[in-house]
Amino acid sequence: MTSPPRHVPVAVVGGGQAGLSVSYHLKQRGIEHLVFEKNTAAHTWATQRWDTFCLVTPNWQCDLPGHPYDGPEPDGFMRKDEIVAYLKAFVAKVNPPIREGVSVTRVERREDGIFSVKTSEGDYTADEIVVASGGYHTPIIPRMAEKLPDSITQIHSNQYRNAAQLPEGEVLVVGSGQSGAQIAEDLHLAGRKVHLAVGDAPRCARFYRGRDVVTWLADMGYYEMTVDNHPLRDGVRDNTNHYVTGRDGGRDIDLRRFASEGMKLYGLMEDYRDGSLRFRDDLKRSLDGADRTYNGINAAIDKYIAEKGIEAATQEHYTPVWEPGEPITSLALDGSGITSVVWCIGFSPDFRWLDASVFNGSGSPKHRRGVTNEEGIYFIGLPWLNTWGSGRFGAVGRDAEHVVQAIQQRLGTERFALKFAV
Repeated sequence: MTSPPRHVPVAVVGGGQAGLSVSYHLKQRGIEHLVFEKNTAAHTWATQRWDTFCLVTPNWQCDLPGHPYDGPEPDGFMRKDEIVAYLKAFVAKVNPPIREGVSVTRVERREDGIFSVKTSEGDYTADEIVVASGGYHTPIIPRMAEKLPDSITQIHSNQYRNAAQLPEGEVLVVGSGQSGAQIAEDLHLAGRKVHLAVGDAPRCARFYRGRDVVTWLADMGYYEMTVDNHPLRDGVRDNTNHYVTGRDGGRDIDLRRFASEGMKLYGLMEDYRDGSLRFRDDLKRSLDGADRTYNGINAAIDKYIAEKGIEAATQEHYTPVWEPGEPITSLALDGSGITSVVWCIGFSPDFRWLDASVFNGSGSPKHRRGVTNEEGIYFIGLPWLNTWGSGRFGAVGRDAEHVVQAIQQRLGTERFALKFAV
C-alpha cells in the first residue's frame, strides 16, 4: 500500500540566501516548512564564481536576517572565500529544515486547493509555495556558438575560474556586463590577449569625491527606492547592472583604458559566418553611453552635495582616455589568434516546473513584492523584487520578511506548531 505524500505547510524551493532568509523568518514565527535544494545550501557562490571573484558592493551592505557583516573591513569587498564563509555561518545560524540534493520537478494545485509537490525523492503536499530559486537558471549561449570550429574552446561565465584553464592563445569575451567586464579584466591582468565584444551595459565610478559611490547613493536614498517609485517602474527589472569592481580594494573598470593597453574592443557580436566573426557598428555608441551614465551618476552626487552643503573633495568628471578608430565589423577567425570564447551574456529563467498562471508573456513572474495574484505562491530573490537590493545580500531579508508575513496571514499561525524533523 502506497503511503500518502508528506504534508508541509510551506515548501520553499531553493536554498540560496533568499530561501534561507525565508526559512529564518518562518522559524521566527514558528511556521513549519521544508527547504528543497537540488545541490547544497548557497552552493553557487562556491561552484559558479571565478577565483578572483569579489563583491561589487561594500561589505556593510551585507545584511542577511540576523547575520549582518561584522568583519574588520566594512568598507571593503569580500572575496570569494570570504563570501562562502559568510554564507556558511548564515546557514549554521538559520539551521534550516533543508532537503539538500533534492530537486523539485513539478508543482501544481490540486482540486482541493493543496499543492502537489513532486521531487526527486518522492511526493509532498504543501499549502504555500515559495519560489526562492532566483532567476539565473539556464546559461545563455547563442545558436551561433554551434557554428564555431571544434578547435575553439567555449565556456560560459559560470564555468570560468581563471586564465590558466583556457588553452594558450587569445580569448574572445562576449558581453560587457558585470561578469564580462570583470572576466575580461581578469584575463587582461593575467597577461592574456583579450578581444571583448561590448554590449550596452552602463558603468559607474567606484569612488567619487572622497567616498564609495555606493555610500553616496545610499545616503541619497537610492537603495530604498521601490519599483513602484522608480521612473522605469517594472521596466527597471530588465536593466543591466553597472560594471565596476571591488577587486584589490575597489576601482573603476574602464574599457577604454584596457583598449589603450592592448585589449581589442568590438561592437555587439551578431554572428559567425563564412569563417568570420561579425560585430555591430555600435562600439562608440556603447562606450559613450556607459560614460554618460558614469558621469550622470557623478553629477547627481554633485547636486546632492551642493544641496546638503556637504564638504567633500573636488573631482573632475570622466574624460575618455581612448577613442575607437574605424569600426571593425568583421574578423576572420582563422589567423586572429583566438583559441577560446567566454560567453558572458547572462542567464534565462526556467520555471517550467511550476504549473501556475503567474507568468507574463516572456515567462517572468508577475508579483507585487513577491506576492502573486494566485493565493499561496510567492517569489523571492529576484532582481528588483522591490528595491535594488532585492536579489542581493542587502535587502533580500526584508523581502523575505514581507513574504513570510503574507504567508502567516494566510495560514494563521495558531494552526501550526513548530516541527523541524526532516
